[in-house]
Formats: sequence, C-alpha cells, structure tokens
Amino acid sequence: MPGGVPGGGRTLAIMRIGIVILPDQRWSRSRLRWRQADEWGFDHAWTYDHLGWRDLVDGPWFDSMATLTAAATVTSRIRLGTLVASPNFRHPAAFARQVTALDDVSDGRVLLGLGAGGIGFDSAVLGGETLPPRQRVDRFAEFTELLDLILRDDGTTWRGSWFTAVDARNNPGCVQQPRVPFVLAANGPRSMRLVARFGQAWVTTGTGEEDLEAWWEGVATLCARMDRTLAEAGRNPATLDRHLSLDAAPVFSLRSADFFAEQVARAAALGFTDVITHWPRESSWYAGDEAVLVDVATRLLPELRRG
Repeated sequence: MPGGVPGGGRTLAIMRIGIVILPDQRWSRSRLRWRQADEWGFDHAWTYDHLGWRDLVDGPWFDSMATLTAAATVTSRIRLGTLVASPNFRHPAAFARQVTALDDVSDGRVLLGLGAGGIGFDSAVLGGETLPPRQRVDRFAEFTELLDLILRDDGTTWRGSWFTAVDARNNPGCVQQPRVPFVLAANGPRSMRLVARFGQAWVTTGTGEEDLEAWWEGVATLCARMDRTLAEAGRNPATLDRHLSLDAAPVFSLRSADFFAEQVARAAALGFTDVITHWPRESSWYAGDEAVLVDVATRLLPELRRG
C-alpha cells in the first residue's frame, strides 16, 4: 500500500483491484488460487478472519493467519490481508505476534483489515456474551489502540475495560515500519473516527440495501460521512486509501466482465482507490462462473489498473 502513517501526504494511485479467496478449500486446491491471483496481477488478496462464517460454518473452513502465511510462500508481489480480523476472538498481544510473523514471512506485504466483529458464530463459539453494537464499537476502539501500540513499541503494558497486557513484546517488529497498515472497516461515526485516527485505509461494505441502486446511494452517503469525519479530524483525505467490497451489493460483481467494469467505474467516481471482488464459488455465497473471473483477470485487469 502506498503511503505511510496518518498525516503523511502523497498522491493517490490509480484504481487497485483485490480479490477474496475464502478459506473453505483444502490447501492443495487453495494454493493454486493464491498463486494464480498473484500471477494475474491482482493488487491484493484477502481471506475472511472467522472461526466459522454464516451457513458455511458446517463445511470446510480454515484459519486465516495460517492460510495467509502459506499464501505468502507461494506468491511474490501481491499484498495479503484479513477481511477483517476482530476482537470477537482476537487478543491484541497474541494477535500482534501472528501479524508480525506474517509480515516477516511475506517480506512486508501484509494489509491488516480490522473490524468491530458482528454477531453469529464467532461471537458465540467461545461461550461469551453477544455484545450490543455500542459495546462492540467500544471494544473495537480499545482493540485497535492497543494493537497499534504493541505493533509500534516493545514492552506495552495496558489495563483497559476490555483487554489487559503486561510488558507485551513486539521484537523484532514489523517489516513495514512503523507497523503494518491498518485497513479499518467502518460505517458509523464512531468507527469512522477510528479510521481517521489509526487507519491507512478505510473499507466498507455499504449499508445493506437489497436494491443495487439503493446500495450505491448508501455507499455515496458513507463516502460523504467519511469526508466530514476526516475534515473534523484535520486529516488530509489524500492520506487515506478507500476500499469498497463490491460483493456486499445485492448483485455479484463478477456477473459478467462488463458488469464488473461498470461497478469499478462507479467506485472510482466516488473516490475509492481500491475495490475487492470474490473468487466465484460453485454455490451459495458468491456463486458464479470462474470463466468470468478469468476474463476479468486476463482482459480487463490490465486496463482497469492503468486507469
């Protein structure tokens, strides 16, 4: 990711294209997808950081950090990220060690997607209480601040409302300095203030409308809210990358190559620097034809990345 810590000025790059490869296949098959995404020239590749996800919890599912570490060994240039890690089952002190190891193995190619964590399997499997939205954001704020401290400084002690750390170490630190980039998921005002404070990038899934045009209107509203948040924080908007998960829309972005190009153009018009699609699955979530992905990757991707 171009740019550094919040506040550093730079010129935004051309549109970058990312892809999610769900951790629902054995590595013998998944390895080929990660390598192919790298060879095709996608800018970044992501996987979900969950212990189980929606109805796919009953099928194969693998750990995100192990998957990304393995992906780092079969790729050479593509950025690798979590979409998104959360405090539902992560503790900043332990997670920082995993992040540091992944950044080392990948030689500084990590993009760390972070979010508040929703309800569902991740919030229930450890037997804890399912938190209401306000408390989840409170926990996310503390999680983000503490993780930032541990990744930057060696020997962090913290006693907060949600987490405790005693002399947490980060040595030798991240390859990317002062730490790996944070890509923070945010739709509401409080989470957006976290983006303005800690994020090198913002990622959004929109506001959940079931009509495509209404979804894009919701995305535009969120963009305006982020603009206001950055202005109130006194932060130069050119220092924040903006990622849009296209498949949060009610229509799968890889319905056709032409449709994908149209959605990328709409994202660019709203000021997004990055878009993210999903590797098509045979059924259920993100069901689609892999031939469309091949068409996008080989015919459209070079053009879209040139702007």
